[in-house]
Amino acid sequence: MRSDITKVGPERAPHRALLKATGLIDEEIGRPFVGVANSWNEFIPGHIHLDKISQAVKAGIRMAGGVPFEFHTIGICDGIAMGHRGMRYSLPSREIIEDTIEVMMESHQLDGMVLISSCDKIVPGHLMAAGRLDLPAIAVTGGPMYPGFACDKELDLIDVFEGWQKGGEVLEVLESLACPGAGSCAGLFTANTMACITETIGMSLPGCATAHAADAKKIRIAKMSGAKIVELIEKGITARDIVTSKSIENAIMMDMAIGGSTNTALHIPAVASEFEIDLDLAEFDRLSRETPHLVNLRPGGPHHILDLERAGGIPGVMKRLESKLHLDVLTVTGRTLGEEIGKFRPANPETFAKVIRTLDDPVHPEGGIAILMGSLAPEGSVVKQTAVTGSMRRHTGPAKVYNSEEEALAGIVGGEVVAGDVVVIRYEGPKGGPGMRETLSPTSAIQGAGLGDSVALVTDGRFSGGTRGPCIGHICPEAAVGGPIALVEDGDEISIDIEGRRIDLLLDPETLERRRSGWKPPEPKVAKGMLARYSRSVTSASRGGVLR
Repeated sequence: MRSDITKVGPERAPHRALLKATGLIDEEIGRPFVGVANSWNEFIPGHIHLDKISQAVKAGIRMAGGVPFEFHTIGICDGIAMGHRGMRYSLPSREIIEDTIEVMMESHQLDGMVLISSCDKIVPGHLMAAGRLDLPAIAVTGGPMYPGFACDKELDLIDVFEGWQKGGEVLEVLESLACPGAGSCAGLFTANTMACITETIGMSLPGCATAHAADAKKIRIAKMSGAKIVELIEKGITARDIVTSKSIENAIMMDMAIGGSTNTALHIPAVASEFEIDLDLAEFDRLSRETPHLVNLRPGGPHHILDLERAGGIPGVMKRLESKLHLDVLTVTGRTLGEEIGKFRPANPETFAKVIRTLDDPVHPEGGIAILMGSLAPEGSVVKQTAVTGSMRRHTGPAKVYNSEEEALAGIVGGEVVAGDVVVIRYEGPKGGPGMRETLSPTSAIQGAGLGDSVALVTDGRFSGGTRGPCIGHICPEAAVGGPIALVEDGDEISIDIEGRRIDLLLDPETLERRRSGWKPPEPKVAKGMLARYSRSVTSASRGGVLR
């Protein structure tokens, strides 16, 4: 065992003395040592219950003959960080989380790890650590929140973001009843998308992604995961045995089939890079064209994650996609994906048929995400195309330019933006933000103002998984490095063609070159601290926004 280096031999007597100081006995010291990386904290609804999940994981580890050692990573609530300077820290926290796990696992030479996480940047940070360390690993995602209920309908956080302008009693009802308790927000936003990706890629047990936070099923899966990690250690199955180029393709196809968050275009390449898998952004578009959209979930559709869970969860979607997936890849069960899919039987056949459509009768013929290229985004941009109405899939309009999210929100709420406009929010990319903030507040304000079917928004920042409408993010190169988005002026015509995968600034080359020659990079918004370091070393969003 890897941990023998810390506990075997007379020269390790001091180490054993310290282990015994924690209460371990000799019998335990001879067993596999398992790290339990937990992002529990008291601030995030998606995390407040993870202490209970870790207790179940540790029980499973002990049952199987291992010794658990729990430690913690940080975690940011994107919803609470949204709309102010705090959001700059969200994406950079991903690499901090990864580093934290590396430091703990390598310092103490643990034999394997269980990764307990929830929410947007934390799940990919944990997966990235699994790829970097290449140890036996299994992930337990925290599970979705149940939808709220008020105004005679099911609710989630996006109802509050889009409804705050109504004010009065309606707002009070929304903010009190939309989010009823523990778990990741109830739609297919980034947190739940990443949980679905984690299960598809083979790193968590079947059913884990959609087992709700408050459901005993989640505790049972946690306990089984604790037992399973000891088996993986004994068999020598590591994370890189499971996550391969084929399983990454499976994950992208799942992303397309369920209509996942555009943030996966940042996180999946970042995860792949830590597994030393080269992933081009064009793969998202290729697989989107080949993979129909099968499940119509919030924010673009009517269903919540609870509906998907009742329909059969990710195993149910895999069953529909069976003919397209790579079935020979290994999963943390120790069996292949094909073997796991073969065991699926829907508990609710009618709900399965209603919620998870077939390849022959999809919600949309293409997958959830489209990659747009063009003169405004030579390196690419990302849109959740299944959340865009038909009338806005092609749109040309005058630019309304803002140099920050705050300016844009004030302009939208203040009535500066009118039907037909293309709102441009720039200097919000990985370097320029710094931190590539999510811009859910402006997109929600557009929806709340009734402009969702007539106004497009483009940004070198990114969007929450809860965003809907013609919102194109990750415009690359970003404004801070002199990308074309930095040269746009009010009134310039911008053309968006989702079908043709184009986004273009309709300017003649001479005008564009004249503006380029007069452009100067802005002063950094942050001059010290981790954000300044991040800004200096982060790559383009087209490469996953990783640190190099």
